[in-house]
This record gives sequence, structure tokens and C-alpha cells, in this order.
Amino acid sequence: MDMELVDRFVASAGRVGARVVRCLDSVALVDYVTRHAEGAVVLPDCATARRLQLGAALRERGCEVVTEHLRAAAVEAAAGITGANFALADTGTVVLDSTDEALRLASTLPPRHFIILDPRKILADGLAAVGPLRALQQRQSPDFIAFITGPSRTADIERVLTIGVHGPSELHILLLEGVSDDPLES
Repeated sequence: MDMELVDRFVASAGRVGARVVRCLDSVALVDYVTRHAEGAVVLPDCATARRLQLGAALRERGCEVVTEHLRAAAVEAAAGITGANFALADTGTVVLDSTDEALRLASTLPPRHFIILDPRKILADGLAAVGPLRALQQRQSPDFIAFITGPSRTADIERVLTIGVHGPSELHILLLEGVSDDPLES
């Protein structure tokens, strides 16, 4: 793992309003989500959640976890949790193949989005992402690839910036080493 790349990513993501937290282990990650979710959490089926047995771990801590009927639940949920395919250090951007509707719901509707990212999946920039993007395209034809850079933001014609209008108002990127270094898996 390239610590300089990780530090660049943390700084870039922070500049665009994301909160980046380095988690020592899955227990620390679960503790963080439990403290900051502020209500029900939408957890779509993804490799990262399965690997960490995240649903069970969050429930053990008293967190309400929604894994079914996500279309209805995501509107009312306080938070959504997803993995990430990879990230870009130069912009603090997280890339997520969100072709699966459940991933799109969890990453766009609740006011808080928690992204679990293995720091080994941090790439230098968009040019370094060409290979993984091609691999995603060859594996399946993704309909939706989300490039998430900070919390949702928009500005009107008078240049008044508003956070959280078209998506989450909070973005928490949880760095957890050892989850997966495969950019084809989120």
C-alpha cells in the first residue's frame, strides 16, 4: 500500500467535504457507523458487506439494518452503506459500479452515505483508472458507474451552494485495509 497515495486521497476527499476515517479493524468500522448513522441503515448485498458480516455486526450493536424492500426503505433510512470499486487520490473521488439498483438506492437516497474502501484500491488519478474501468466494462456492461466526489452539492444561478439536495448531505469514507484489493468488487 502506497501511504503517500492514501494521504493524498484523504486530503483531496476532505477538501470536497467528505469525512475520511481510517479504521483499524471491522470492529472500529462498525462502532463508527453505529455512532454516526442516526437511524436505520440500508445495506444492499455486496461483497464487502458479506465479507465483513456487516449486517449481523451492526444488528449486534443495536443498529436497525434494512436489507429487503430497499426501494421503499431507502427513502426513510438515515444512512446507506456500500463498498467501492476503487478511488482516485487526486480528486478524492470514489468509483462505484452501481448498476445494481440496491447500490444506487443506498448511495443516493439516505442523507448519510458510508463507503467502505480498502486503501489498496486507491489509484493516483483518472489515467490510472483506465485499466479497472475497462475490466469492469469487459466483465459486464455496467449501466451505472458512479463517481462520488464529496457529499451531494448544487448551486443556483446566484451561486448559492446547497449541500444534500440531490443526494446525501454527508459522505463518510471508511478506510479498512484487507477488505479486498480487487477493483472489480465493491
